[in-house]
Amino acid sequence: MTAEDQPEGILMDESSTADLRAKVTEAWREFAGAMADLIPALEPGSHVDVTLDPTASGTGTAIYSVSMRVLDDGVVEALAVGNAELPEGFRMDRSAVADMVALGWSPPGVLADSGESFGLRTSTDQARRLATTVSRTLRDVYGAPHPAFLVYLVHDADDEPLDTVPLGTARHEPDLDAARLDDLDDGLGGGADEALPLDDRVRTVVATMSKTTVDQLQQDADGDIGIRAGSAMVFVRVRDNPPLVDVFSPILTEVEPTEQLYVRLSELTNRMPIGRLYCAQDTVWASVPVFGRNFQPTHLMLAVQVMTGLADELDDRLHGEFGGRRFFGEGDKPPAGPDDHRPGMYL
Repeated sequence: MTAEDQPEGILMDESSTADLRAKVTEAWREFAGAMADLIPALEPGSHVDVTLDPTASGTGTAIYSVSMRVLDDGVVEALAVGNAELPEGFRMDRSAVADMVALGWSPPGVLADSGESFGLRTSTDQARRLATTVSRTLRDVYGAPHPAFLVYLVHDADDEPLDTVPLGTARHEPDLDAARLDDLDDGLGGGADEALPLDDRVRTVVATMSKTTVDQLQQDADGDIGIRAGSAMVFVRVRDNPPLVDVFSPILTEVEPTEQLYVRLSELTNRMPIGRLYCAQDTVWASVPVFGRNFQPTHLMLAVQVMTGLADELDDRLHGEFGGRRFFGEGDKPPAGPDDHRPGMYL
């Protein structure tokens, strides 16, 4: 995507260096750009629903979502959840409501048939502006930390699911159904009747995400599943006691453990939406655990998506500051200068 293709003004964080905040901003740009391309390509009657995954974000019964429907003559109507649809404790304050209006949303009930939702009416030739508004709403008002925390559905006029290009790192809900072997009740998901062993269910989920078969997964002698992510490597390991799935990555090896490194890892961990960073001997690790008891495929999918993006970003960032070797980094080793340690940014 070129600079000219970017949605106008979307989430431009001021930063003169390539830090983690810029990486997250770029993920949102990719999400918005894909949405801007998708909307004009849909037939009248089609609709797109984007939701902040409540199981991943910890919002429980609070469902933050935006729906867009393409009408005749290139008209697009969008609805965004309002306070009347949210449980107490998760409702927007006056400032957030003002932000919604400033983004272009009409208050609930103003747009015809909007009911208790915020409404917006535009056209397909304004799809980039709509994508900007939706992205800002999900991130800045509803609090989605990264597009990987979003799930979406695309349906046609008959409410049949459509297979479309991905919306960045957001998760397509039909893919989640496939990861459950078309039916979580058959034993892939949690519950009292867990017919398949945990390691079989994990391999099925990872194979589905990788668009391959279980037999073609890359596994080492310890049974760890390997997934390449740029210059990093992510592993998925199943532990028996207690039942746990560990999604982890050796971010850097042959790195010198220093007080500055420990402080940096602590800062970054505090800013991570899930998971942790730590140093063991001369290796920096990133880890996102997933409970094996009452296993939920969606949780593993989120952990893998977050870790593959995180590992590829962090190994470059930390190598530039502390040296060491990346998993696929050729010629790595020299540490950065002692004055080159910059403070952590929000992930």
